[in-house]
Amino acid sequence: MNLKTIYSTSPARGWLPWGLLAPVICLVFAIVTEIPSALLLERFGFLDAQGEFVGTQGLMALLLVSFISWMLAVAAWIAFVERRNAGTIGLTRAGAAAGFSGGLVAGIVTLSAVVACIWLAGAYKPGALFPAFQSSSALVAIAGLFVCFLVQASIEEIIFRGWLTSVITRRMNIIVAVLLSSLLFTLLHFSRGEPWLVTGNIFLFALFASAWSISSNNIWGVMGWHAGWNWILATGFDLPVTGLDAGVPALTVSLAPVGSDLLTGGAKGPEGSILSTLFFVCGIIFFAWRIAQKRRDVRPGHNKPAGAQI
Repeated sequence: MNLKTIYSTSPARGWLPWGLLAPVICLVFAIVTEIPSALLLERFGFLDAQGEFVGTQGLMALLLVSFISWMLAVAAWIAFVERRNAGTIGLTRAGAAAGFSGGLVAGIVTLSAVVACIWLAGAYKPGALFPAFQSSSALVAIAGLFVCFLVQASIEEIIFRGWLTSVITRRMNIIVAVLLSSLLFTLLHFSRGEPWLVTGNIFLFALFASAWSISSNNIWGVMGWHAGWNWILATGFDLPVTGLDAGVPALTVSLAPVGSDLLTGGAKGPEGSILSTLFFVCGIIFFAWRIAQKRRDVRPGHNKPAGAQI
């Protein structure tokens, strides 16, 4: 495992921005693409005058338009300025389908496990079972949200864990890259007045995703995990995802918070729970251990399996 490159050692044929400049460029792309996206969405009634999405359709439009426009800007930069191939940002050919699908299942299972633990701790009161199945329109909306969260989560992983982390690594080192990309991820998800635990969990979320991608030497698995996590949180239990209400009945069971915000995450939902903190910390430790094992296996005196990727 090389601390100066991740995913691929293929050289950039163009210009790589300085390490500290890369997060600024990423932030500029986010702002510059968000302004016309918001104006377009407001023009067609998907956003209100305060910039809040209107209903489930507004959320879907927001996830698609905002993130796709941001991705197009970053993709153009990678292709025409840095002139790097997809493998250098973690979109390797090997293991794409299996990695993404496995990550998707893992995301659904791990978020459900966190919610179940909060429930078992007595912080949720269960309501109706499978209420979404009483309405065909609700199921259609949930299916549409599945596609939208696939797009949104995948783009976030491509930008933060794929492009930003890899370019900073090449200019500086992998530790600085993970910290800077995770701090920017936290900044862009930050809301004024939110509890410190929520902000801390966002940062841990980013560290967890970074550790997974570095351990796997690609971003396919963490792309799927992020998508599955967001989608089942938004649709599975009638709970908020990062403080947002998807506006659809629960796919599995409707849960109402009755415990402390420390357990439930309050208005931000389970992602602000202390149990999510525990999950992310354990996940970071696990993937850090895997990374350490891989580094040990490629030291002099250790045999590297034929064809293995580090």
